Amino acid sequence: GSQDSGVHPGQVANLSKAKMNWDEFHCINCIIPLSSLCDFQLSINAFDYNCHVDLIKLLKQEGELIRLRKARQKMSELFPLTEEIWLDWLKDEIRLTEDERNREKVYELFEKAVKDYICPDIWLEYAQYSIGGMGSPGGIDKVRSIFERAVTAVGLHMTKGQTVWEAYREFENAILSTLVAEPPKLAEYQTYLEFELKEGDPARIQITFERTLAENCLVPDMWAKYTAYLDRQLKIKDLVLSTHERAVRNCPWTMGLWKSYLLATERHGADHQIISDIFEKALNAGFIQATDYVEIWQAYLDYLRRRVDFKSSKELEELRGAFSRSLDYMKQDVEERFGESGDPSCIIMQIWARIEALHCKNMQKARELWDNIMTKGNAKYANMWLEYYNLERSYGDSAHCRKALHRAVQCTSDYPEHVCEVLLTFERVEGSLEDWDVAVQKTETRLNRINEQRAKVAEKEANLARQEEERAEQRRKTKSDKKAQKKIQKGSQFGEKRKAEPEDHQDEWNEDSEQAPKRHRGNGDQTTEYMETETGLFGKSAPPVAAAVQRQNDDKPELRNDNCSVFISNLAYTLEEPEAKLRTLFEPCGPITQIRPIFSNKGNFKGYGYVQFESQVSVPEALKLDRLEVEGRPMFVSPCVDKNKNPDFKVFKYNTSMEKHKIFISGLPFSCTKEQLEEMCKSHGTIKEVRLVTYRSGKPKGLAYVEFANETQASQAVLKMDGMEIEGNKISVAISNPPRRSVMDKPGASRLTTDMPRQVYGSRGRGRTQLSLLPRSLHRQSGPTNKVENGTTADQVPTTASSTVNTAAETKALSNSDFARMLLNK
Repeated sequence: GSQDSGVHPGQVANLSKAKMNWDEFHCINCIIPLSSLCDFQLSINAFDYNCHVDLIKLLKQEGELIRLRKARQKMSELFPLTEEIWLDWLKDEIRLTEDERNREKVYELFEKAVKDYICPDIWLEYAQYSIGGMGSPGGIDKVRSIFERAVTAVGLHMTKGQTVWEAYREFENAILSTLVAEPPKLAEYQTYLEFELKEGDPARIQITFERTLAENCLVPDMWAKYTAYLDRQLKIKDLVLSTHERAVRNCPWTMGLWKSYLLATERHGADHQIISDIFEKALNAGFIQATDYVEIWQAYLDYLRRRVDFKSSKELEELRGAFSRSLDYMKQDVEERFGESGDPSCIIMQIWARIEALHCKNMQKARELWDNIMTKGNAKYANMWLEYYNLERSYGDSAHCRKALHRAVQCTSDYPEHVCEVLLTFERVEGSLEDWDVAVQKTETRLNRINEQRAKVAEKEANLARQEEERAEQRRKTKSDKKAQKKIQKGSQFGEKRKAEPEDHQDEWNEDSEQAPKRHRGNGDQTTEYMETETGLFGKSAPPVAAAVQRQNDDKPELRNDNCSVFISNLAYTLEEPEAKLRTLFEPCGPITQIRPIFSNKGNFKGYGYVQFESQVSVPEALKLDRLEVEGRPMFVSPCVDKNKNPDFKVFKYNTSMEKHKIFISGLPFSCTKEQLEEMCKSHGTIKEVRLVTYRSGKPKGLAYVEFANETQASQAVLKMDGMEIEGNKISVAISNPPRRSVMDKPGASRLTTDMPRQVYGSRGRGRTQLSLLPRSLHRQSGPTNKVENGTTADQVPTTASSTVNTAAETKALSNSDFARMLLNK
């Protein structure tokens, strides 16, 4: 992208993606101009701002006049052009226009330019060009008219307005050089605006806003202030609507500007089709969060509701259709893009239900909508049931009110006591004795069940606390027994000096040590990883002072809270100042109580540790940093779980079923990046996730998993990509089908099995006579060559005849005659 042309952050652009990979173009022995690459990128994404800028520059360098004009025209239709781009375009057209009949086309181009921004330089260029046409009939009047408009528009410009006035007084001469001044910063402009707003002069306020936005056109808050001032103070239709349009063209990603634009057009009586077109453009603007789409839909639905005459069916049907479309849009577009609905409380459906109940007297439709709201996970909230109850109270009948409250008592889990009280109050006012008895029975049953559940939870917590106390008591008893035994041994050696044994401090230090949580990985491309036992902050042979500090911390249960902690592993042993490094990485997740990196007995960092936060809310944020690269290695972040208390707890589950929407790629070059792989696969479907399989050191294995939106896309990718060559490597692509996990792969499984008896050696190890004496000619491969399978790298040793004979020899020894017979047979 061009620095001097301005970068438009509202457009997500990356020209390098459109330029692709030059190696692919050279391999077909052709040279494609860069301008053609820009055209290709724009055919994919017409709103790529930087690509428009680059295309214009390239076409100008190539001398493609016709394409250059079309490119500039296309960009001006989509975006407001900057001052530099307009001046470059205008000067090119002026140089190419020699025929007097074509001057009108240049005038039309100037008129478009002055509408994008209030720019003194463009007005000066416009006036200077008009001076060249003074010889034509009415030429002087035209120059004077242009100068009058120029001083009206930019005459109050602080740094360049003077030049316009001087050029007006002496327009026969060339345009004077503009005054050079450093443009003010945004903060200075805001101070200036506050002063002018207090003074209250509309002309000065307007020109100050225009000056500010000319140099800060990508600041949404400044556009919002300007449009709000025009909406509330000046209220001039043409000025207000044109400013709103400029605002959304400069900052299309800002939902608030589109919402204000819709309200302004409705306020000034614009046609329904114009407002609908603005709304459709807003939907395609690319908002950055799901809630933005909910708000813009609400603004548009409010407008449609205000124009409905509920005695007529045409506008009402259009409103109902818009409500139905909004729900489909939230489900299909917003949830697919953001992974969330943006409207968990179903506000749009609630508004629709109220409109049906209040204006249309259609309680049946309102009840259907509320049933839909409750099925979307809202039935457990008391406030949602009370909203529905109030709707029935206002527009329904007592029977449906009673039914709603009974359902609320049955389903509510956050505040069941409150809905029970509302039901009883309702029956006190309107119910019969039978209704009262039913309500009392139902509320008592529900509250008794809730209290039983609460009691079970409290009992479970108390049992866990009691078990922990018993274990602590057992550790203290074991420690006392060891000390007593050592005293007895010491007394038996009376008169001899006893040297300190290494286990003394170690036993004391490890008294309350906990085992580091084991980290489990699965899903085909990950391996099971084990961490060693944590022995304290200073290692096994920690000094007595450090041991005392550690014991003191262990005696304070509030310093150790697994629920607020995460376990960090796979860090480099050479990491300098690990505590400071971890604090820097995890401070954005929330306030930290303590950081405990684990060191060996020699004081070396062991590559793992613990981070404890003040609140459990920080733990999910910290888990998002899993696999973050730290000094060339992926850092593992997992929940901190005491395996002694929860031996069956597993963070990750090893998936052994076929994943039809995911493909497995092997044979990738080690230099292949995640972005390159995603670019290569996206032409076959919607990519949900790309994972490169690496070793724990962060080095790539040449394997990857790519998850598509559905099975069809994954199948197409397999057909088209299998056998493809990437940087000289021929890749293999298949549907992800991780192998079944054998006993050998499970944590803690022994590597010795019953069908492979363990070799027993003497006290001096394996002797020379125990070497295999089988002739080399009998060594044959009994299995195929190992290759990479889907999900694992086969490292198994091939079974040979030698191994078979050796195995048999361990069960039945061979004599010399046996070996002789084998040689004679050979």
